[in-house]
Parts: sequence; structure tokens; C-alpha cells
Amino acid sequence: MIKFRILLAATAVLVSVPACDNQSADKSGTAEVNVTPVAPPAGKQWSDVVTQTAQGGYLMGNPGAAVKVVEFASMTCPHCAEFDENGMQALIDKYVKTGQVSLEFRNFVRDPFDLSASVIARCGGPERFYPLTRGLLADQKNWTQRLSTLPQEQLQALQALPPTRQFLEIARLAGMQQWAAQRGLPSARSSQCLQDENEINRLVQMNSDATTEHPEFKGTPTFVVNGDLVDGATWKALEPELRKALGG
Repeated sequence: MIKFRILLAATAVLVSVPACDNQSADKSGTAEVNVTPVAPPAGKQWSDVVTQTAQGGYLMGNPGAAVKVVEFASMTCPHCAEFDENGMQALIDKYVKTGQVSLEFRNFVRDPFDLSASVIARCGGPERFYPLTRGLLADQKNWTQRLSTLPQEQLQALQALPPTRQFLEIARLAGMQQWAAQRGLPSARSSQCLQDENEINRLVQMNSDATTEHPEFKGTPTFVVNGDLVDGATWKALEPELRKALGG
């Protein structure tokens, strides 16, 4: 049985405004950091190494890194998209590629649209997770706009569908499946994933785990460095915590 309960009538409002709670990411300069690199596997960079964790997230980089960063993010959260645009590449290039820092992205679903996008991103497995996730965040304004302008009668029709069928229809209406197919994820495969009750329930469980593990969790994006929540959701707030954890 699917644990996710849908409030489609309210969802159009949710995705039309910046409803994620944490402050917006910013573009800011970054200080130089002196980190002794760890050699990656032969023929690869650490940013090419992606594995799924027991918590359901996808970890990029050295699984044995001294500094472990967890990002809780929502696919419909504008602030998450801003961080991905303004801070993610610096995090990867300056830190993850050294092998001293790993990044684990954990989905935190806020609404049915968010869940559908999360399933699409996860459907390609570790190899495609980050390209699909970052692509959906970069294109967020377009696909959320398609969904937020659905007429009320269409939302009501969606609500009458069985739960797994609802997520499949949301992905179709948003153009997510066609978008993902152009990036190597066949529509037949994404259709299977969008109707996979185990995967949907896992995403719901990840929400519960996040708020249980971190009672002070305020919204997305939220960053955790070596088990401690970062005060702030911008690259400007995160990088000093990375430097501190690395002894710099």
C-alpha cells in the first residue's frame, strides 16, 4: 500500500511560489583551500563515483571521505535550484574531486509533483541520478509552470486516479518523461518507476527519517556536515563549515 496521500488541489499553489523554507542560495566568491587529494579509482574522477546509500540517498565521491556532506533537497524548491546553480559546481570541483569530501543527496518530497520528479531522477540509478537531478532543477521553472497552470477540473481528475497512476500522469503532463527520454531514460522505464510502490514508499520514509534524525530540520535545502546541521542554506554558509571540517 502506498503511504503517500495526495492533496492535488493544494499542490498548484505549492509549486507556484517559493514554498521551501530555507533561505535562498547566493552567488559568492570562494576562498582557496589547500586539501591533500586522495587518488580516485583508475580512469575516473571522484565525481564519477556515485553509489546509493542505506538511507536511500545517492553519494557522490569517496565513500571513505573524511568529511561527509548530506544535502536534503526538494525538486520543486526554488532555493534548491538556486543552490544547484550557484554552489554545486564549486562543491564538486573544489571538494568532492579531492576525495576528502563526499556529497550525499537525499530527496525530501514536499508534494506529488516533487515526488514524481524525484522518482524520475532516481529511476536511472546511480549513473544517471546526478545528471537527471541537476537537469530537472535547472529546468524547474518550466515544468513546475506547466503543472501549476493545470485547470481545477484536471486536478480533480488526477485526484480520482489510483495513486501510482497519478504520479505517472503528473510526469506526463509536466513533460518529465519526454525530457528524461531525451537524456537516456526510456519512457517505458520511467513509467515502471513511477508505478513502483516500494520506491514511492521509500521516498516517504526518507522524509520521516530526516525529521526524526534532525528534529531541528526547517526546510530545504538543508545541509549536514559530519552529522551536524549547517546554519544556513547558501554556499557562503556551507563552505566555511567544509574548511573547518578539513582543518582549514
